[in-house]
Amino acid sequence: MCPPSYYGEGCSLKCQCANGADCHGVTGACICAPGFIGDDCSQTCPPGFYGTNCSSACHCHNQASCSPIDGSCICKEGWQGVDCSILCSSGTWGLSCNQTCMCLNRAACDPIDGSCSCAPGWMGKYCQLPCVDGTYGLDCREHCDCNHANGCDPVSGYCLCLAGWTGIEGIHCDNVCPQGFWGPNCSVTCSCQNGGSCSPEDGTCVCAPGYRGTSCKRMCPSGKYGKACAEVCLCMNNGTCNPIDGSCQCLPGWIGDDCSQGCPSGFYGRDCAEVCRCQNGADCEHITGQCTCRTGFIGSSCEQKCPPGTFGYGCQQLCECMNNATCDYVTGTCYCSPGYKGIRCDQVALMMEELNPYTKISPALSSERQSAGAVMGIIFLLLIIMAMLSLFVWYRQRQREKGQDMPSVSYTPALHITNTDYSLSDYIKPSMCSSSSCSLNSENPYATIRDPPGLTCKHTESSYVEMKSPAHRDLAFCTSTNTTTRTSASRNIYDMEPTVSVLQGPNGLATGFSQNPYDLPRNSHIPSHYDILPMRHSPTHTPPPPESPPSSLL
Repeated sequence: MCPPSYYGEGCSLKCQCANGADCHGVTGACICAPGFIGDDCSQTCPPGFYGTNCSSACHCHNQASCSPIDGSCICKEGWQGVDCSILCSSGTWGLSCNQTCMCLNRAACDPIDGSCSCAPGWMGKYCQLPCVDGTYGLDCREHCDCNHANGCDPVSGYCLCLAGWTGIEGIHCDNVCPQGFWGPNCSVTCSCQNGGSCSPEDGTCVCAPGYRGTSCKRMCPSGKYGKACAEVCLCMNNGTCNPIDGSCQCLPGWIGDDCSQGCPSGFYGRDCAEVCRCQNGADCEHITGQCTCRTGFIGSSCEQKCPPGTFGYGCQQLCECMNNATCDYVTGTCYCSPGYKGIRCDQVALMMEELNPYTKISPALSSERQSAGAVMGIIFLLLIIMAMLSLFVWYRQRQREKGQDMPSVSYTPALHITNTDYSLSDYIKPSMCSSSSCSLNSENPYATIRDPPGLTCKHTESSYVEMKSPAHRDLAFCTSTNTTTRTSASRNIYDMEPTVSVLQGPNGLATGFSQNPYDLPRNSHIPSHYDILPMRHSPTHTPPPPESPPSSLL
């Protein structure tokens, strides 16, 4: 089998066929495609035929051409359809009727070229212009022949005679209207309608309020009323105005002189005469009476509460209450069953039923009783707080009065001494006090400082000395001698910063030490209280004592 376009022995000859025709592989004869004929298939089908060997006849109308290949009709301008037998629809024209006509005032559009054929009384390319005064008819080619007329009809050419004049068959208007008639061509009797009065001179009517026109046939246009329709209506909300007196005819749902007021609550419809059927406080739409339900209700009249398990507007929210709790159909609040509490009633609740030795535990009471118990508990708590405050004030006053008769040792960080002794040499002049050395280190948290007997101190700089103990104290005892200080190692069990007050008598002698009963050891691991002994005064005139055993702090 030879490849396409070749034939003959060894397929060495090239086919001479045109228009996509096939070539016989042996003889080289052309096999024409549909729509073509001839030895080399170079000729198209003659008009009116199509298909293979042009054997099929076309069925197109209105001078439409036929496709030689498949026989489809190619319509002329202004025609459409499979066989081009249908004119373009009104308002369209051109090939395939795809153009839009631009003609106005009921003018016809030519389906072939789109030109406008104006109706009588109109002219212009698109028939947009009326006939000028004095002309009428097709293309305004005719001329009016009227006297005592207000022109002629642009379509028919009839004279529009002035009031009181007429003519034969509407021509010329040369005749005066007979008695009892008036209007154009004397076509209207002198009896005006709708209560209008007729003028005997010219036959014109003076219309009653609410009407207009030559014969008072027409009512005032919308929004106007009264004599000569000169008054403006004041109706609101699309209310209809009475053309005679201007009174408003309100639409359903509105009342008032000007229809500005909606129906009062509970009524709807025309003149608000219908009674709303809405229940449970629902709002009633004042026009149709449709109910807008409050939260927690549904139904055409809002007569149904939300079904169990739902609440809120339109009952669209789902309750989250648990353990058989009741859900408020309005707010969704859970009312717990006995024995449960919490926002969703998901917590087991037990409470004391009575405050007495024989109290028994019972399930949680209702929310009202719980609220009352909470209020009583708050009041009781406030009373306890007030009592504690009163006791604290009394205690502080008692301690303040007690402190006036007791020596004091105050602990302040006023003085820092780095040596292991408590030296007063930097604060007072040399005296018996300046050679005194003492450590307050003791394992007894209730130790009392005892004043050395006959300590004579005469220093004028100050009668109050602040002392700060070092971090580790090695002196457990102290004496007031001028030469000897015996020490004994003792473990410091708490760190404190004492302030020792040396009390000076009127004769310049030291009368003792004072200790503040409110100053406590710093960083103490023992209870924050200790014993305070009453103050003992030294003899007023005592010479320096001989060397004696050290005073004990215990």
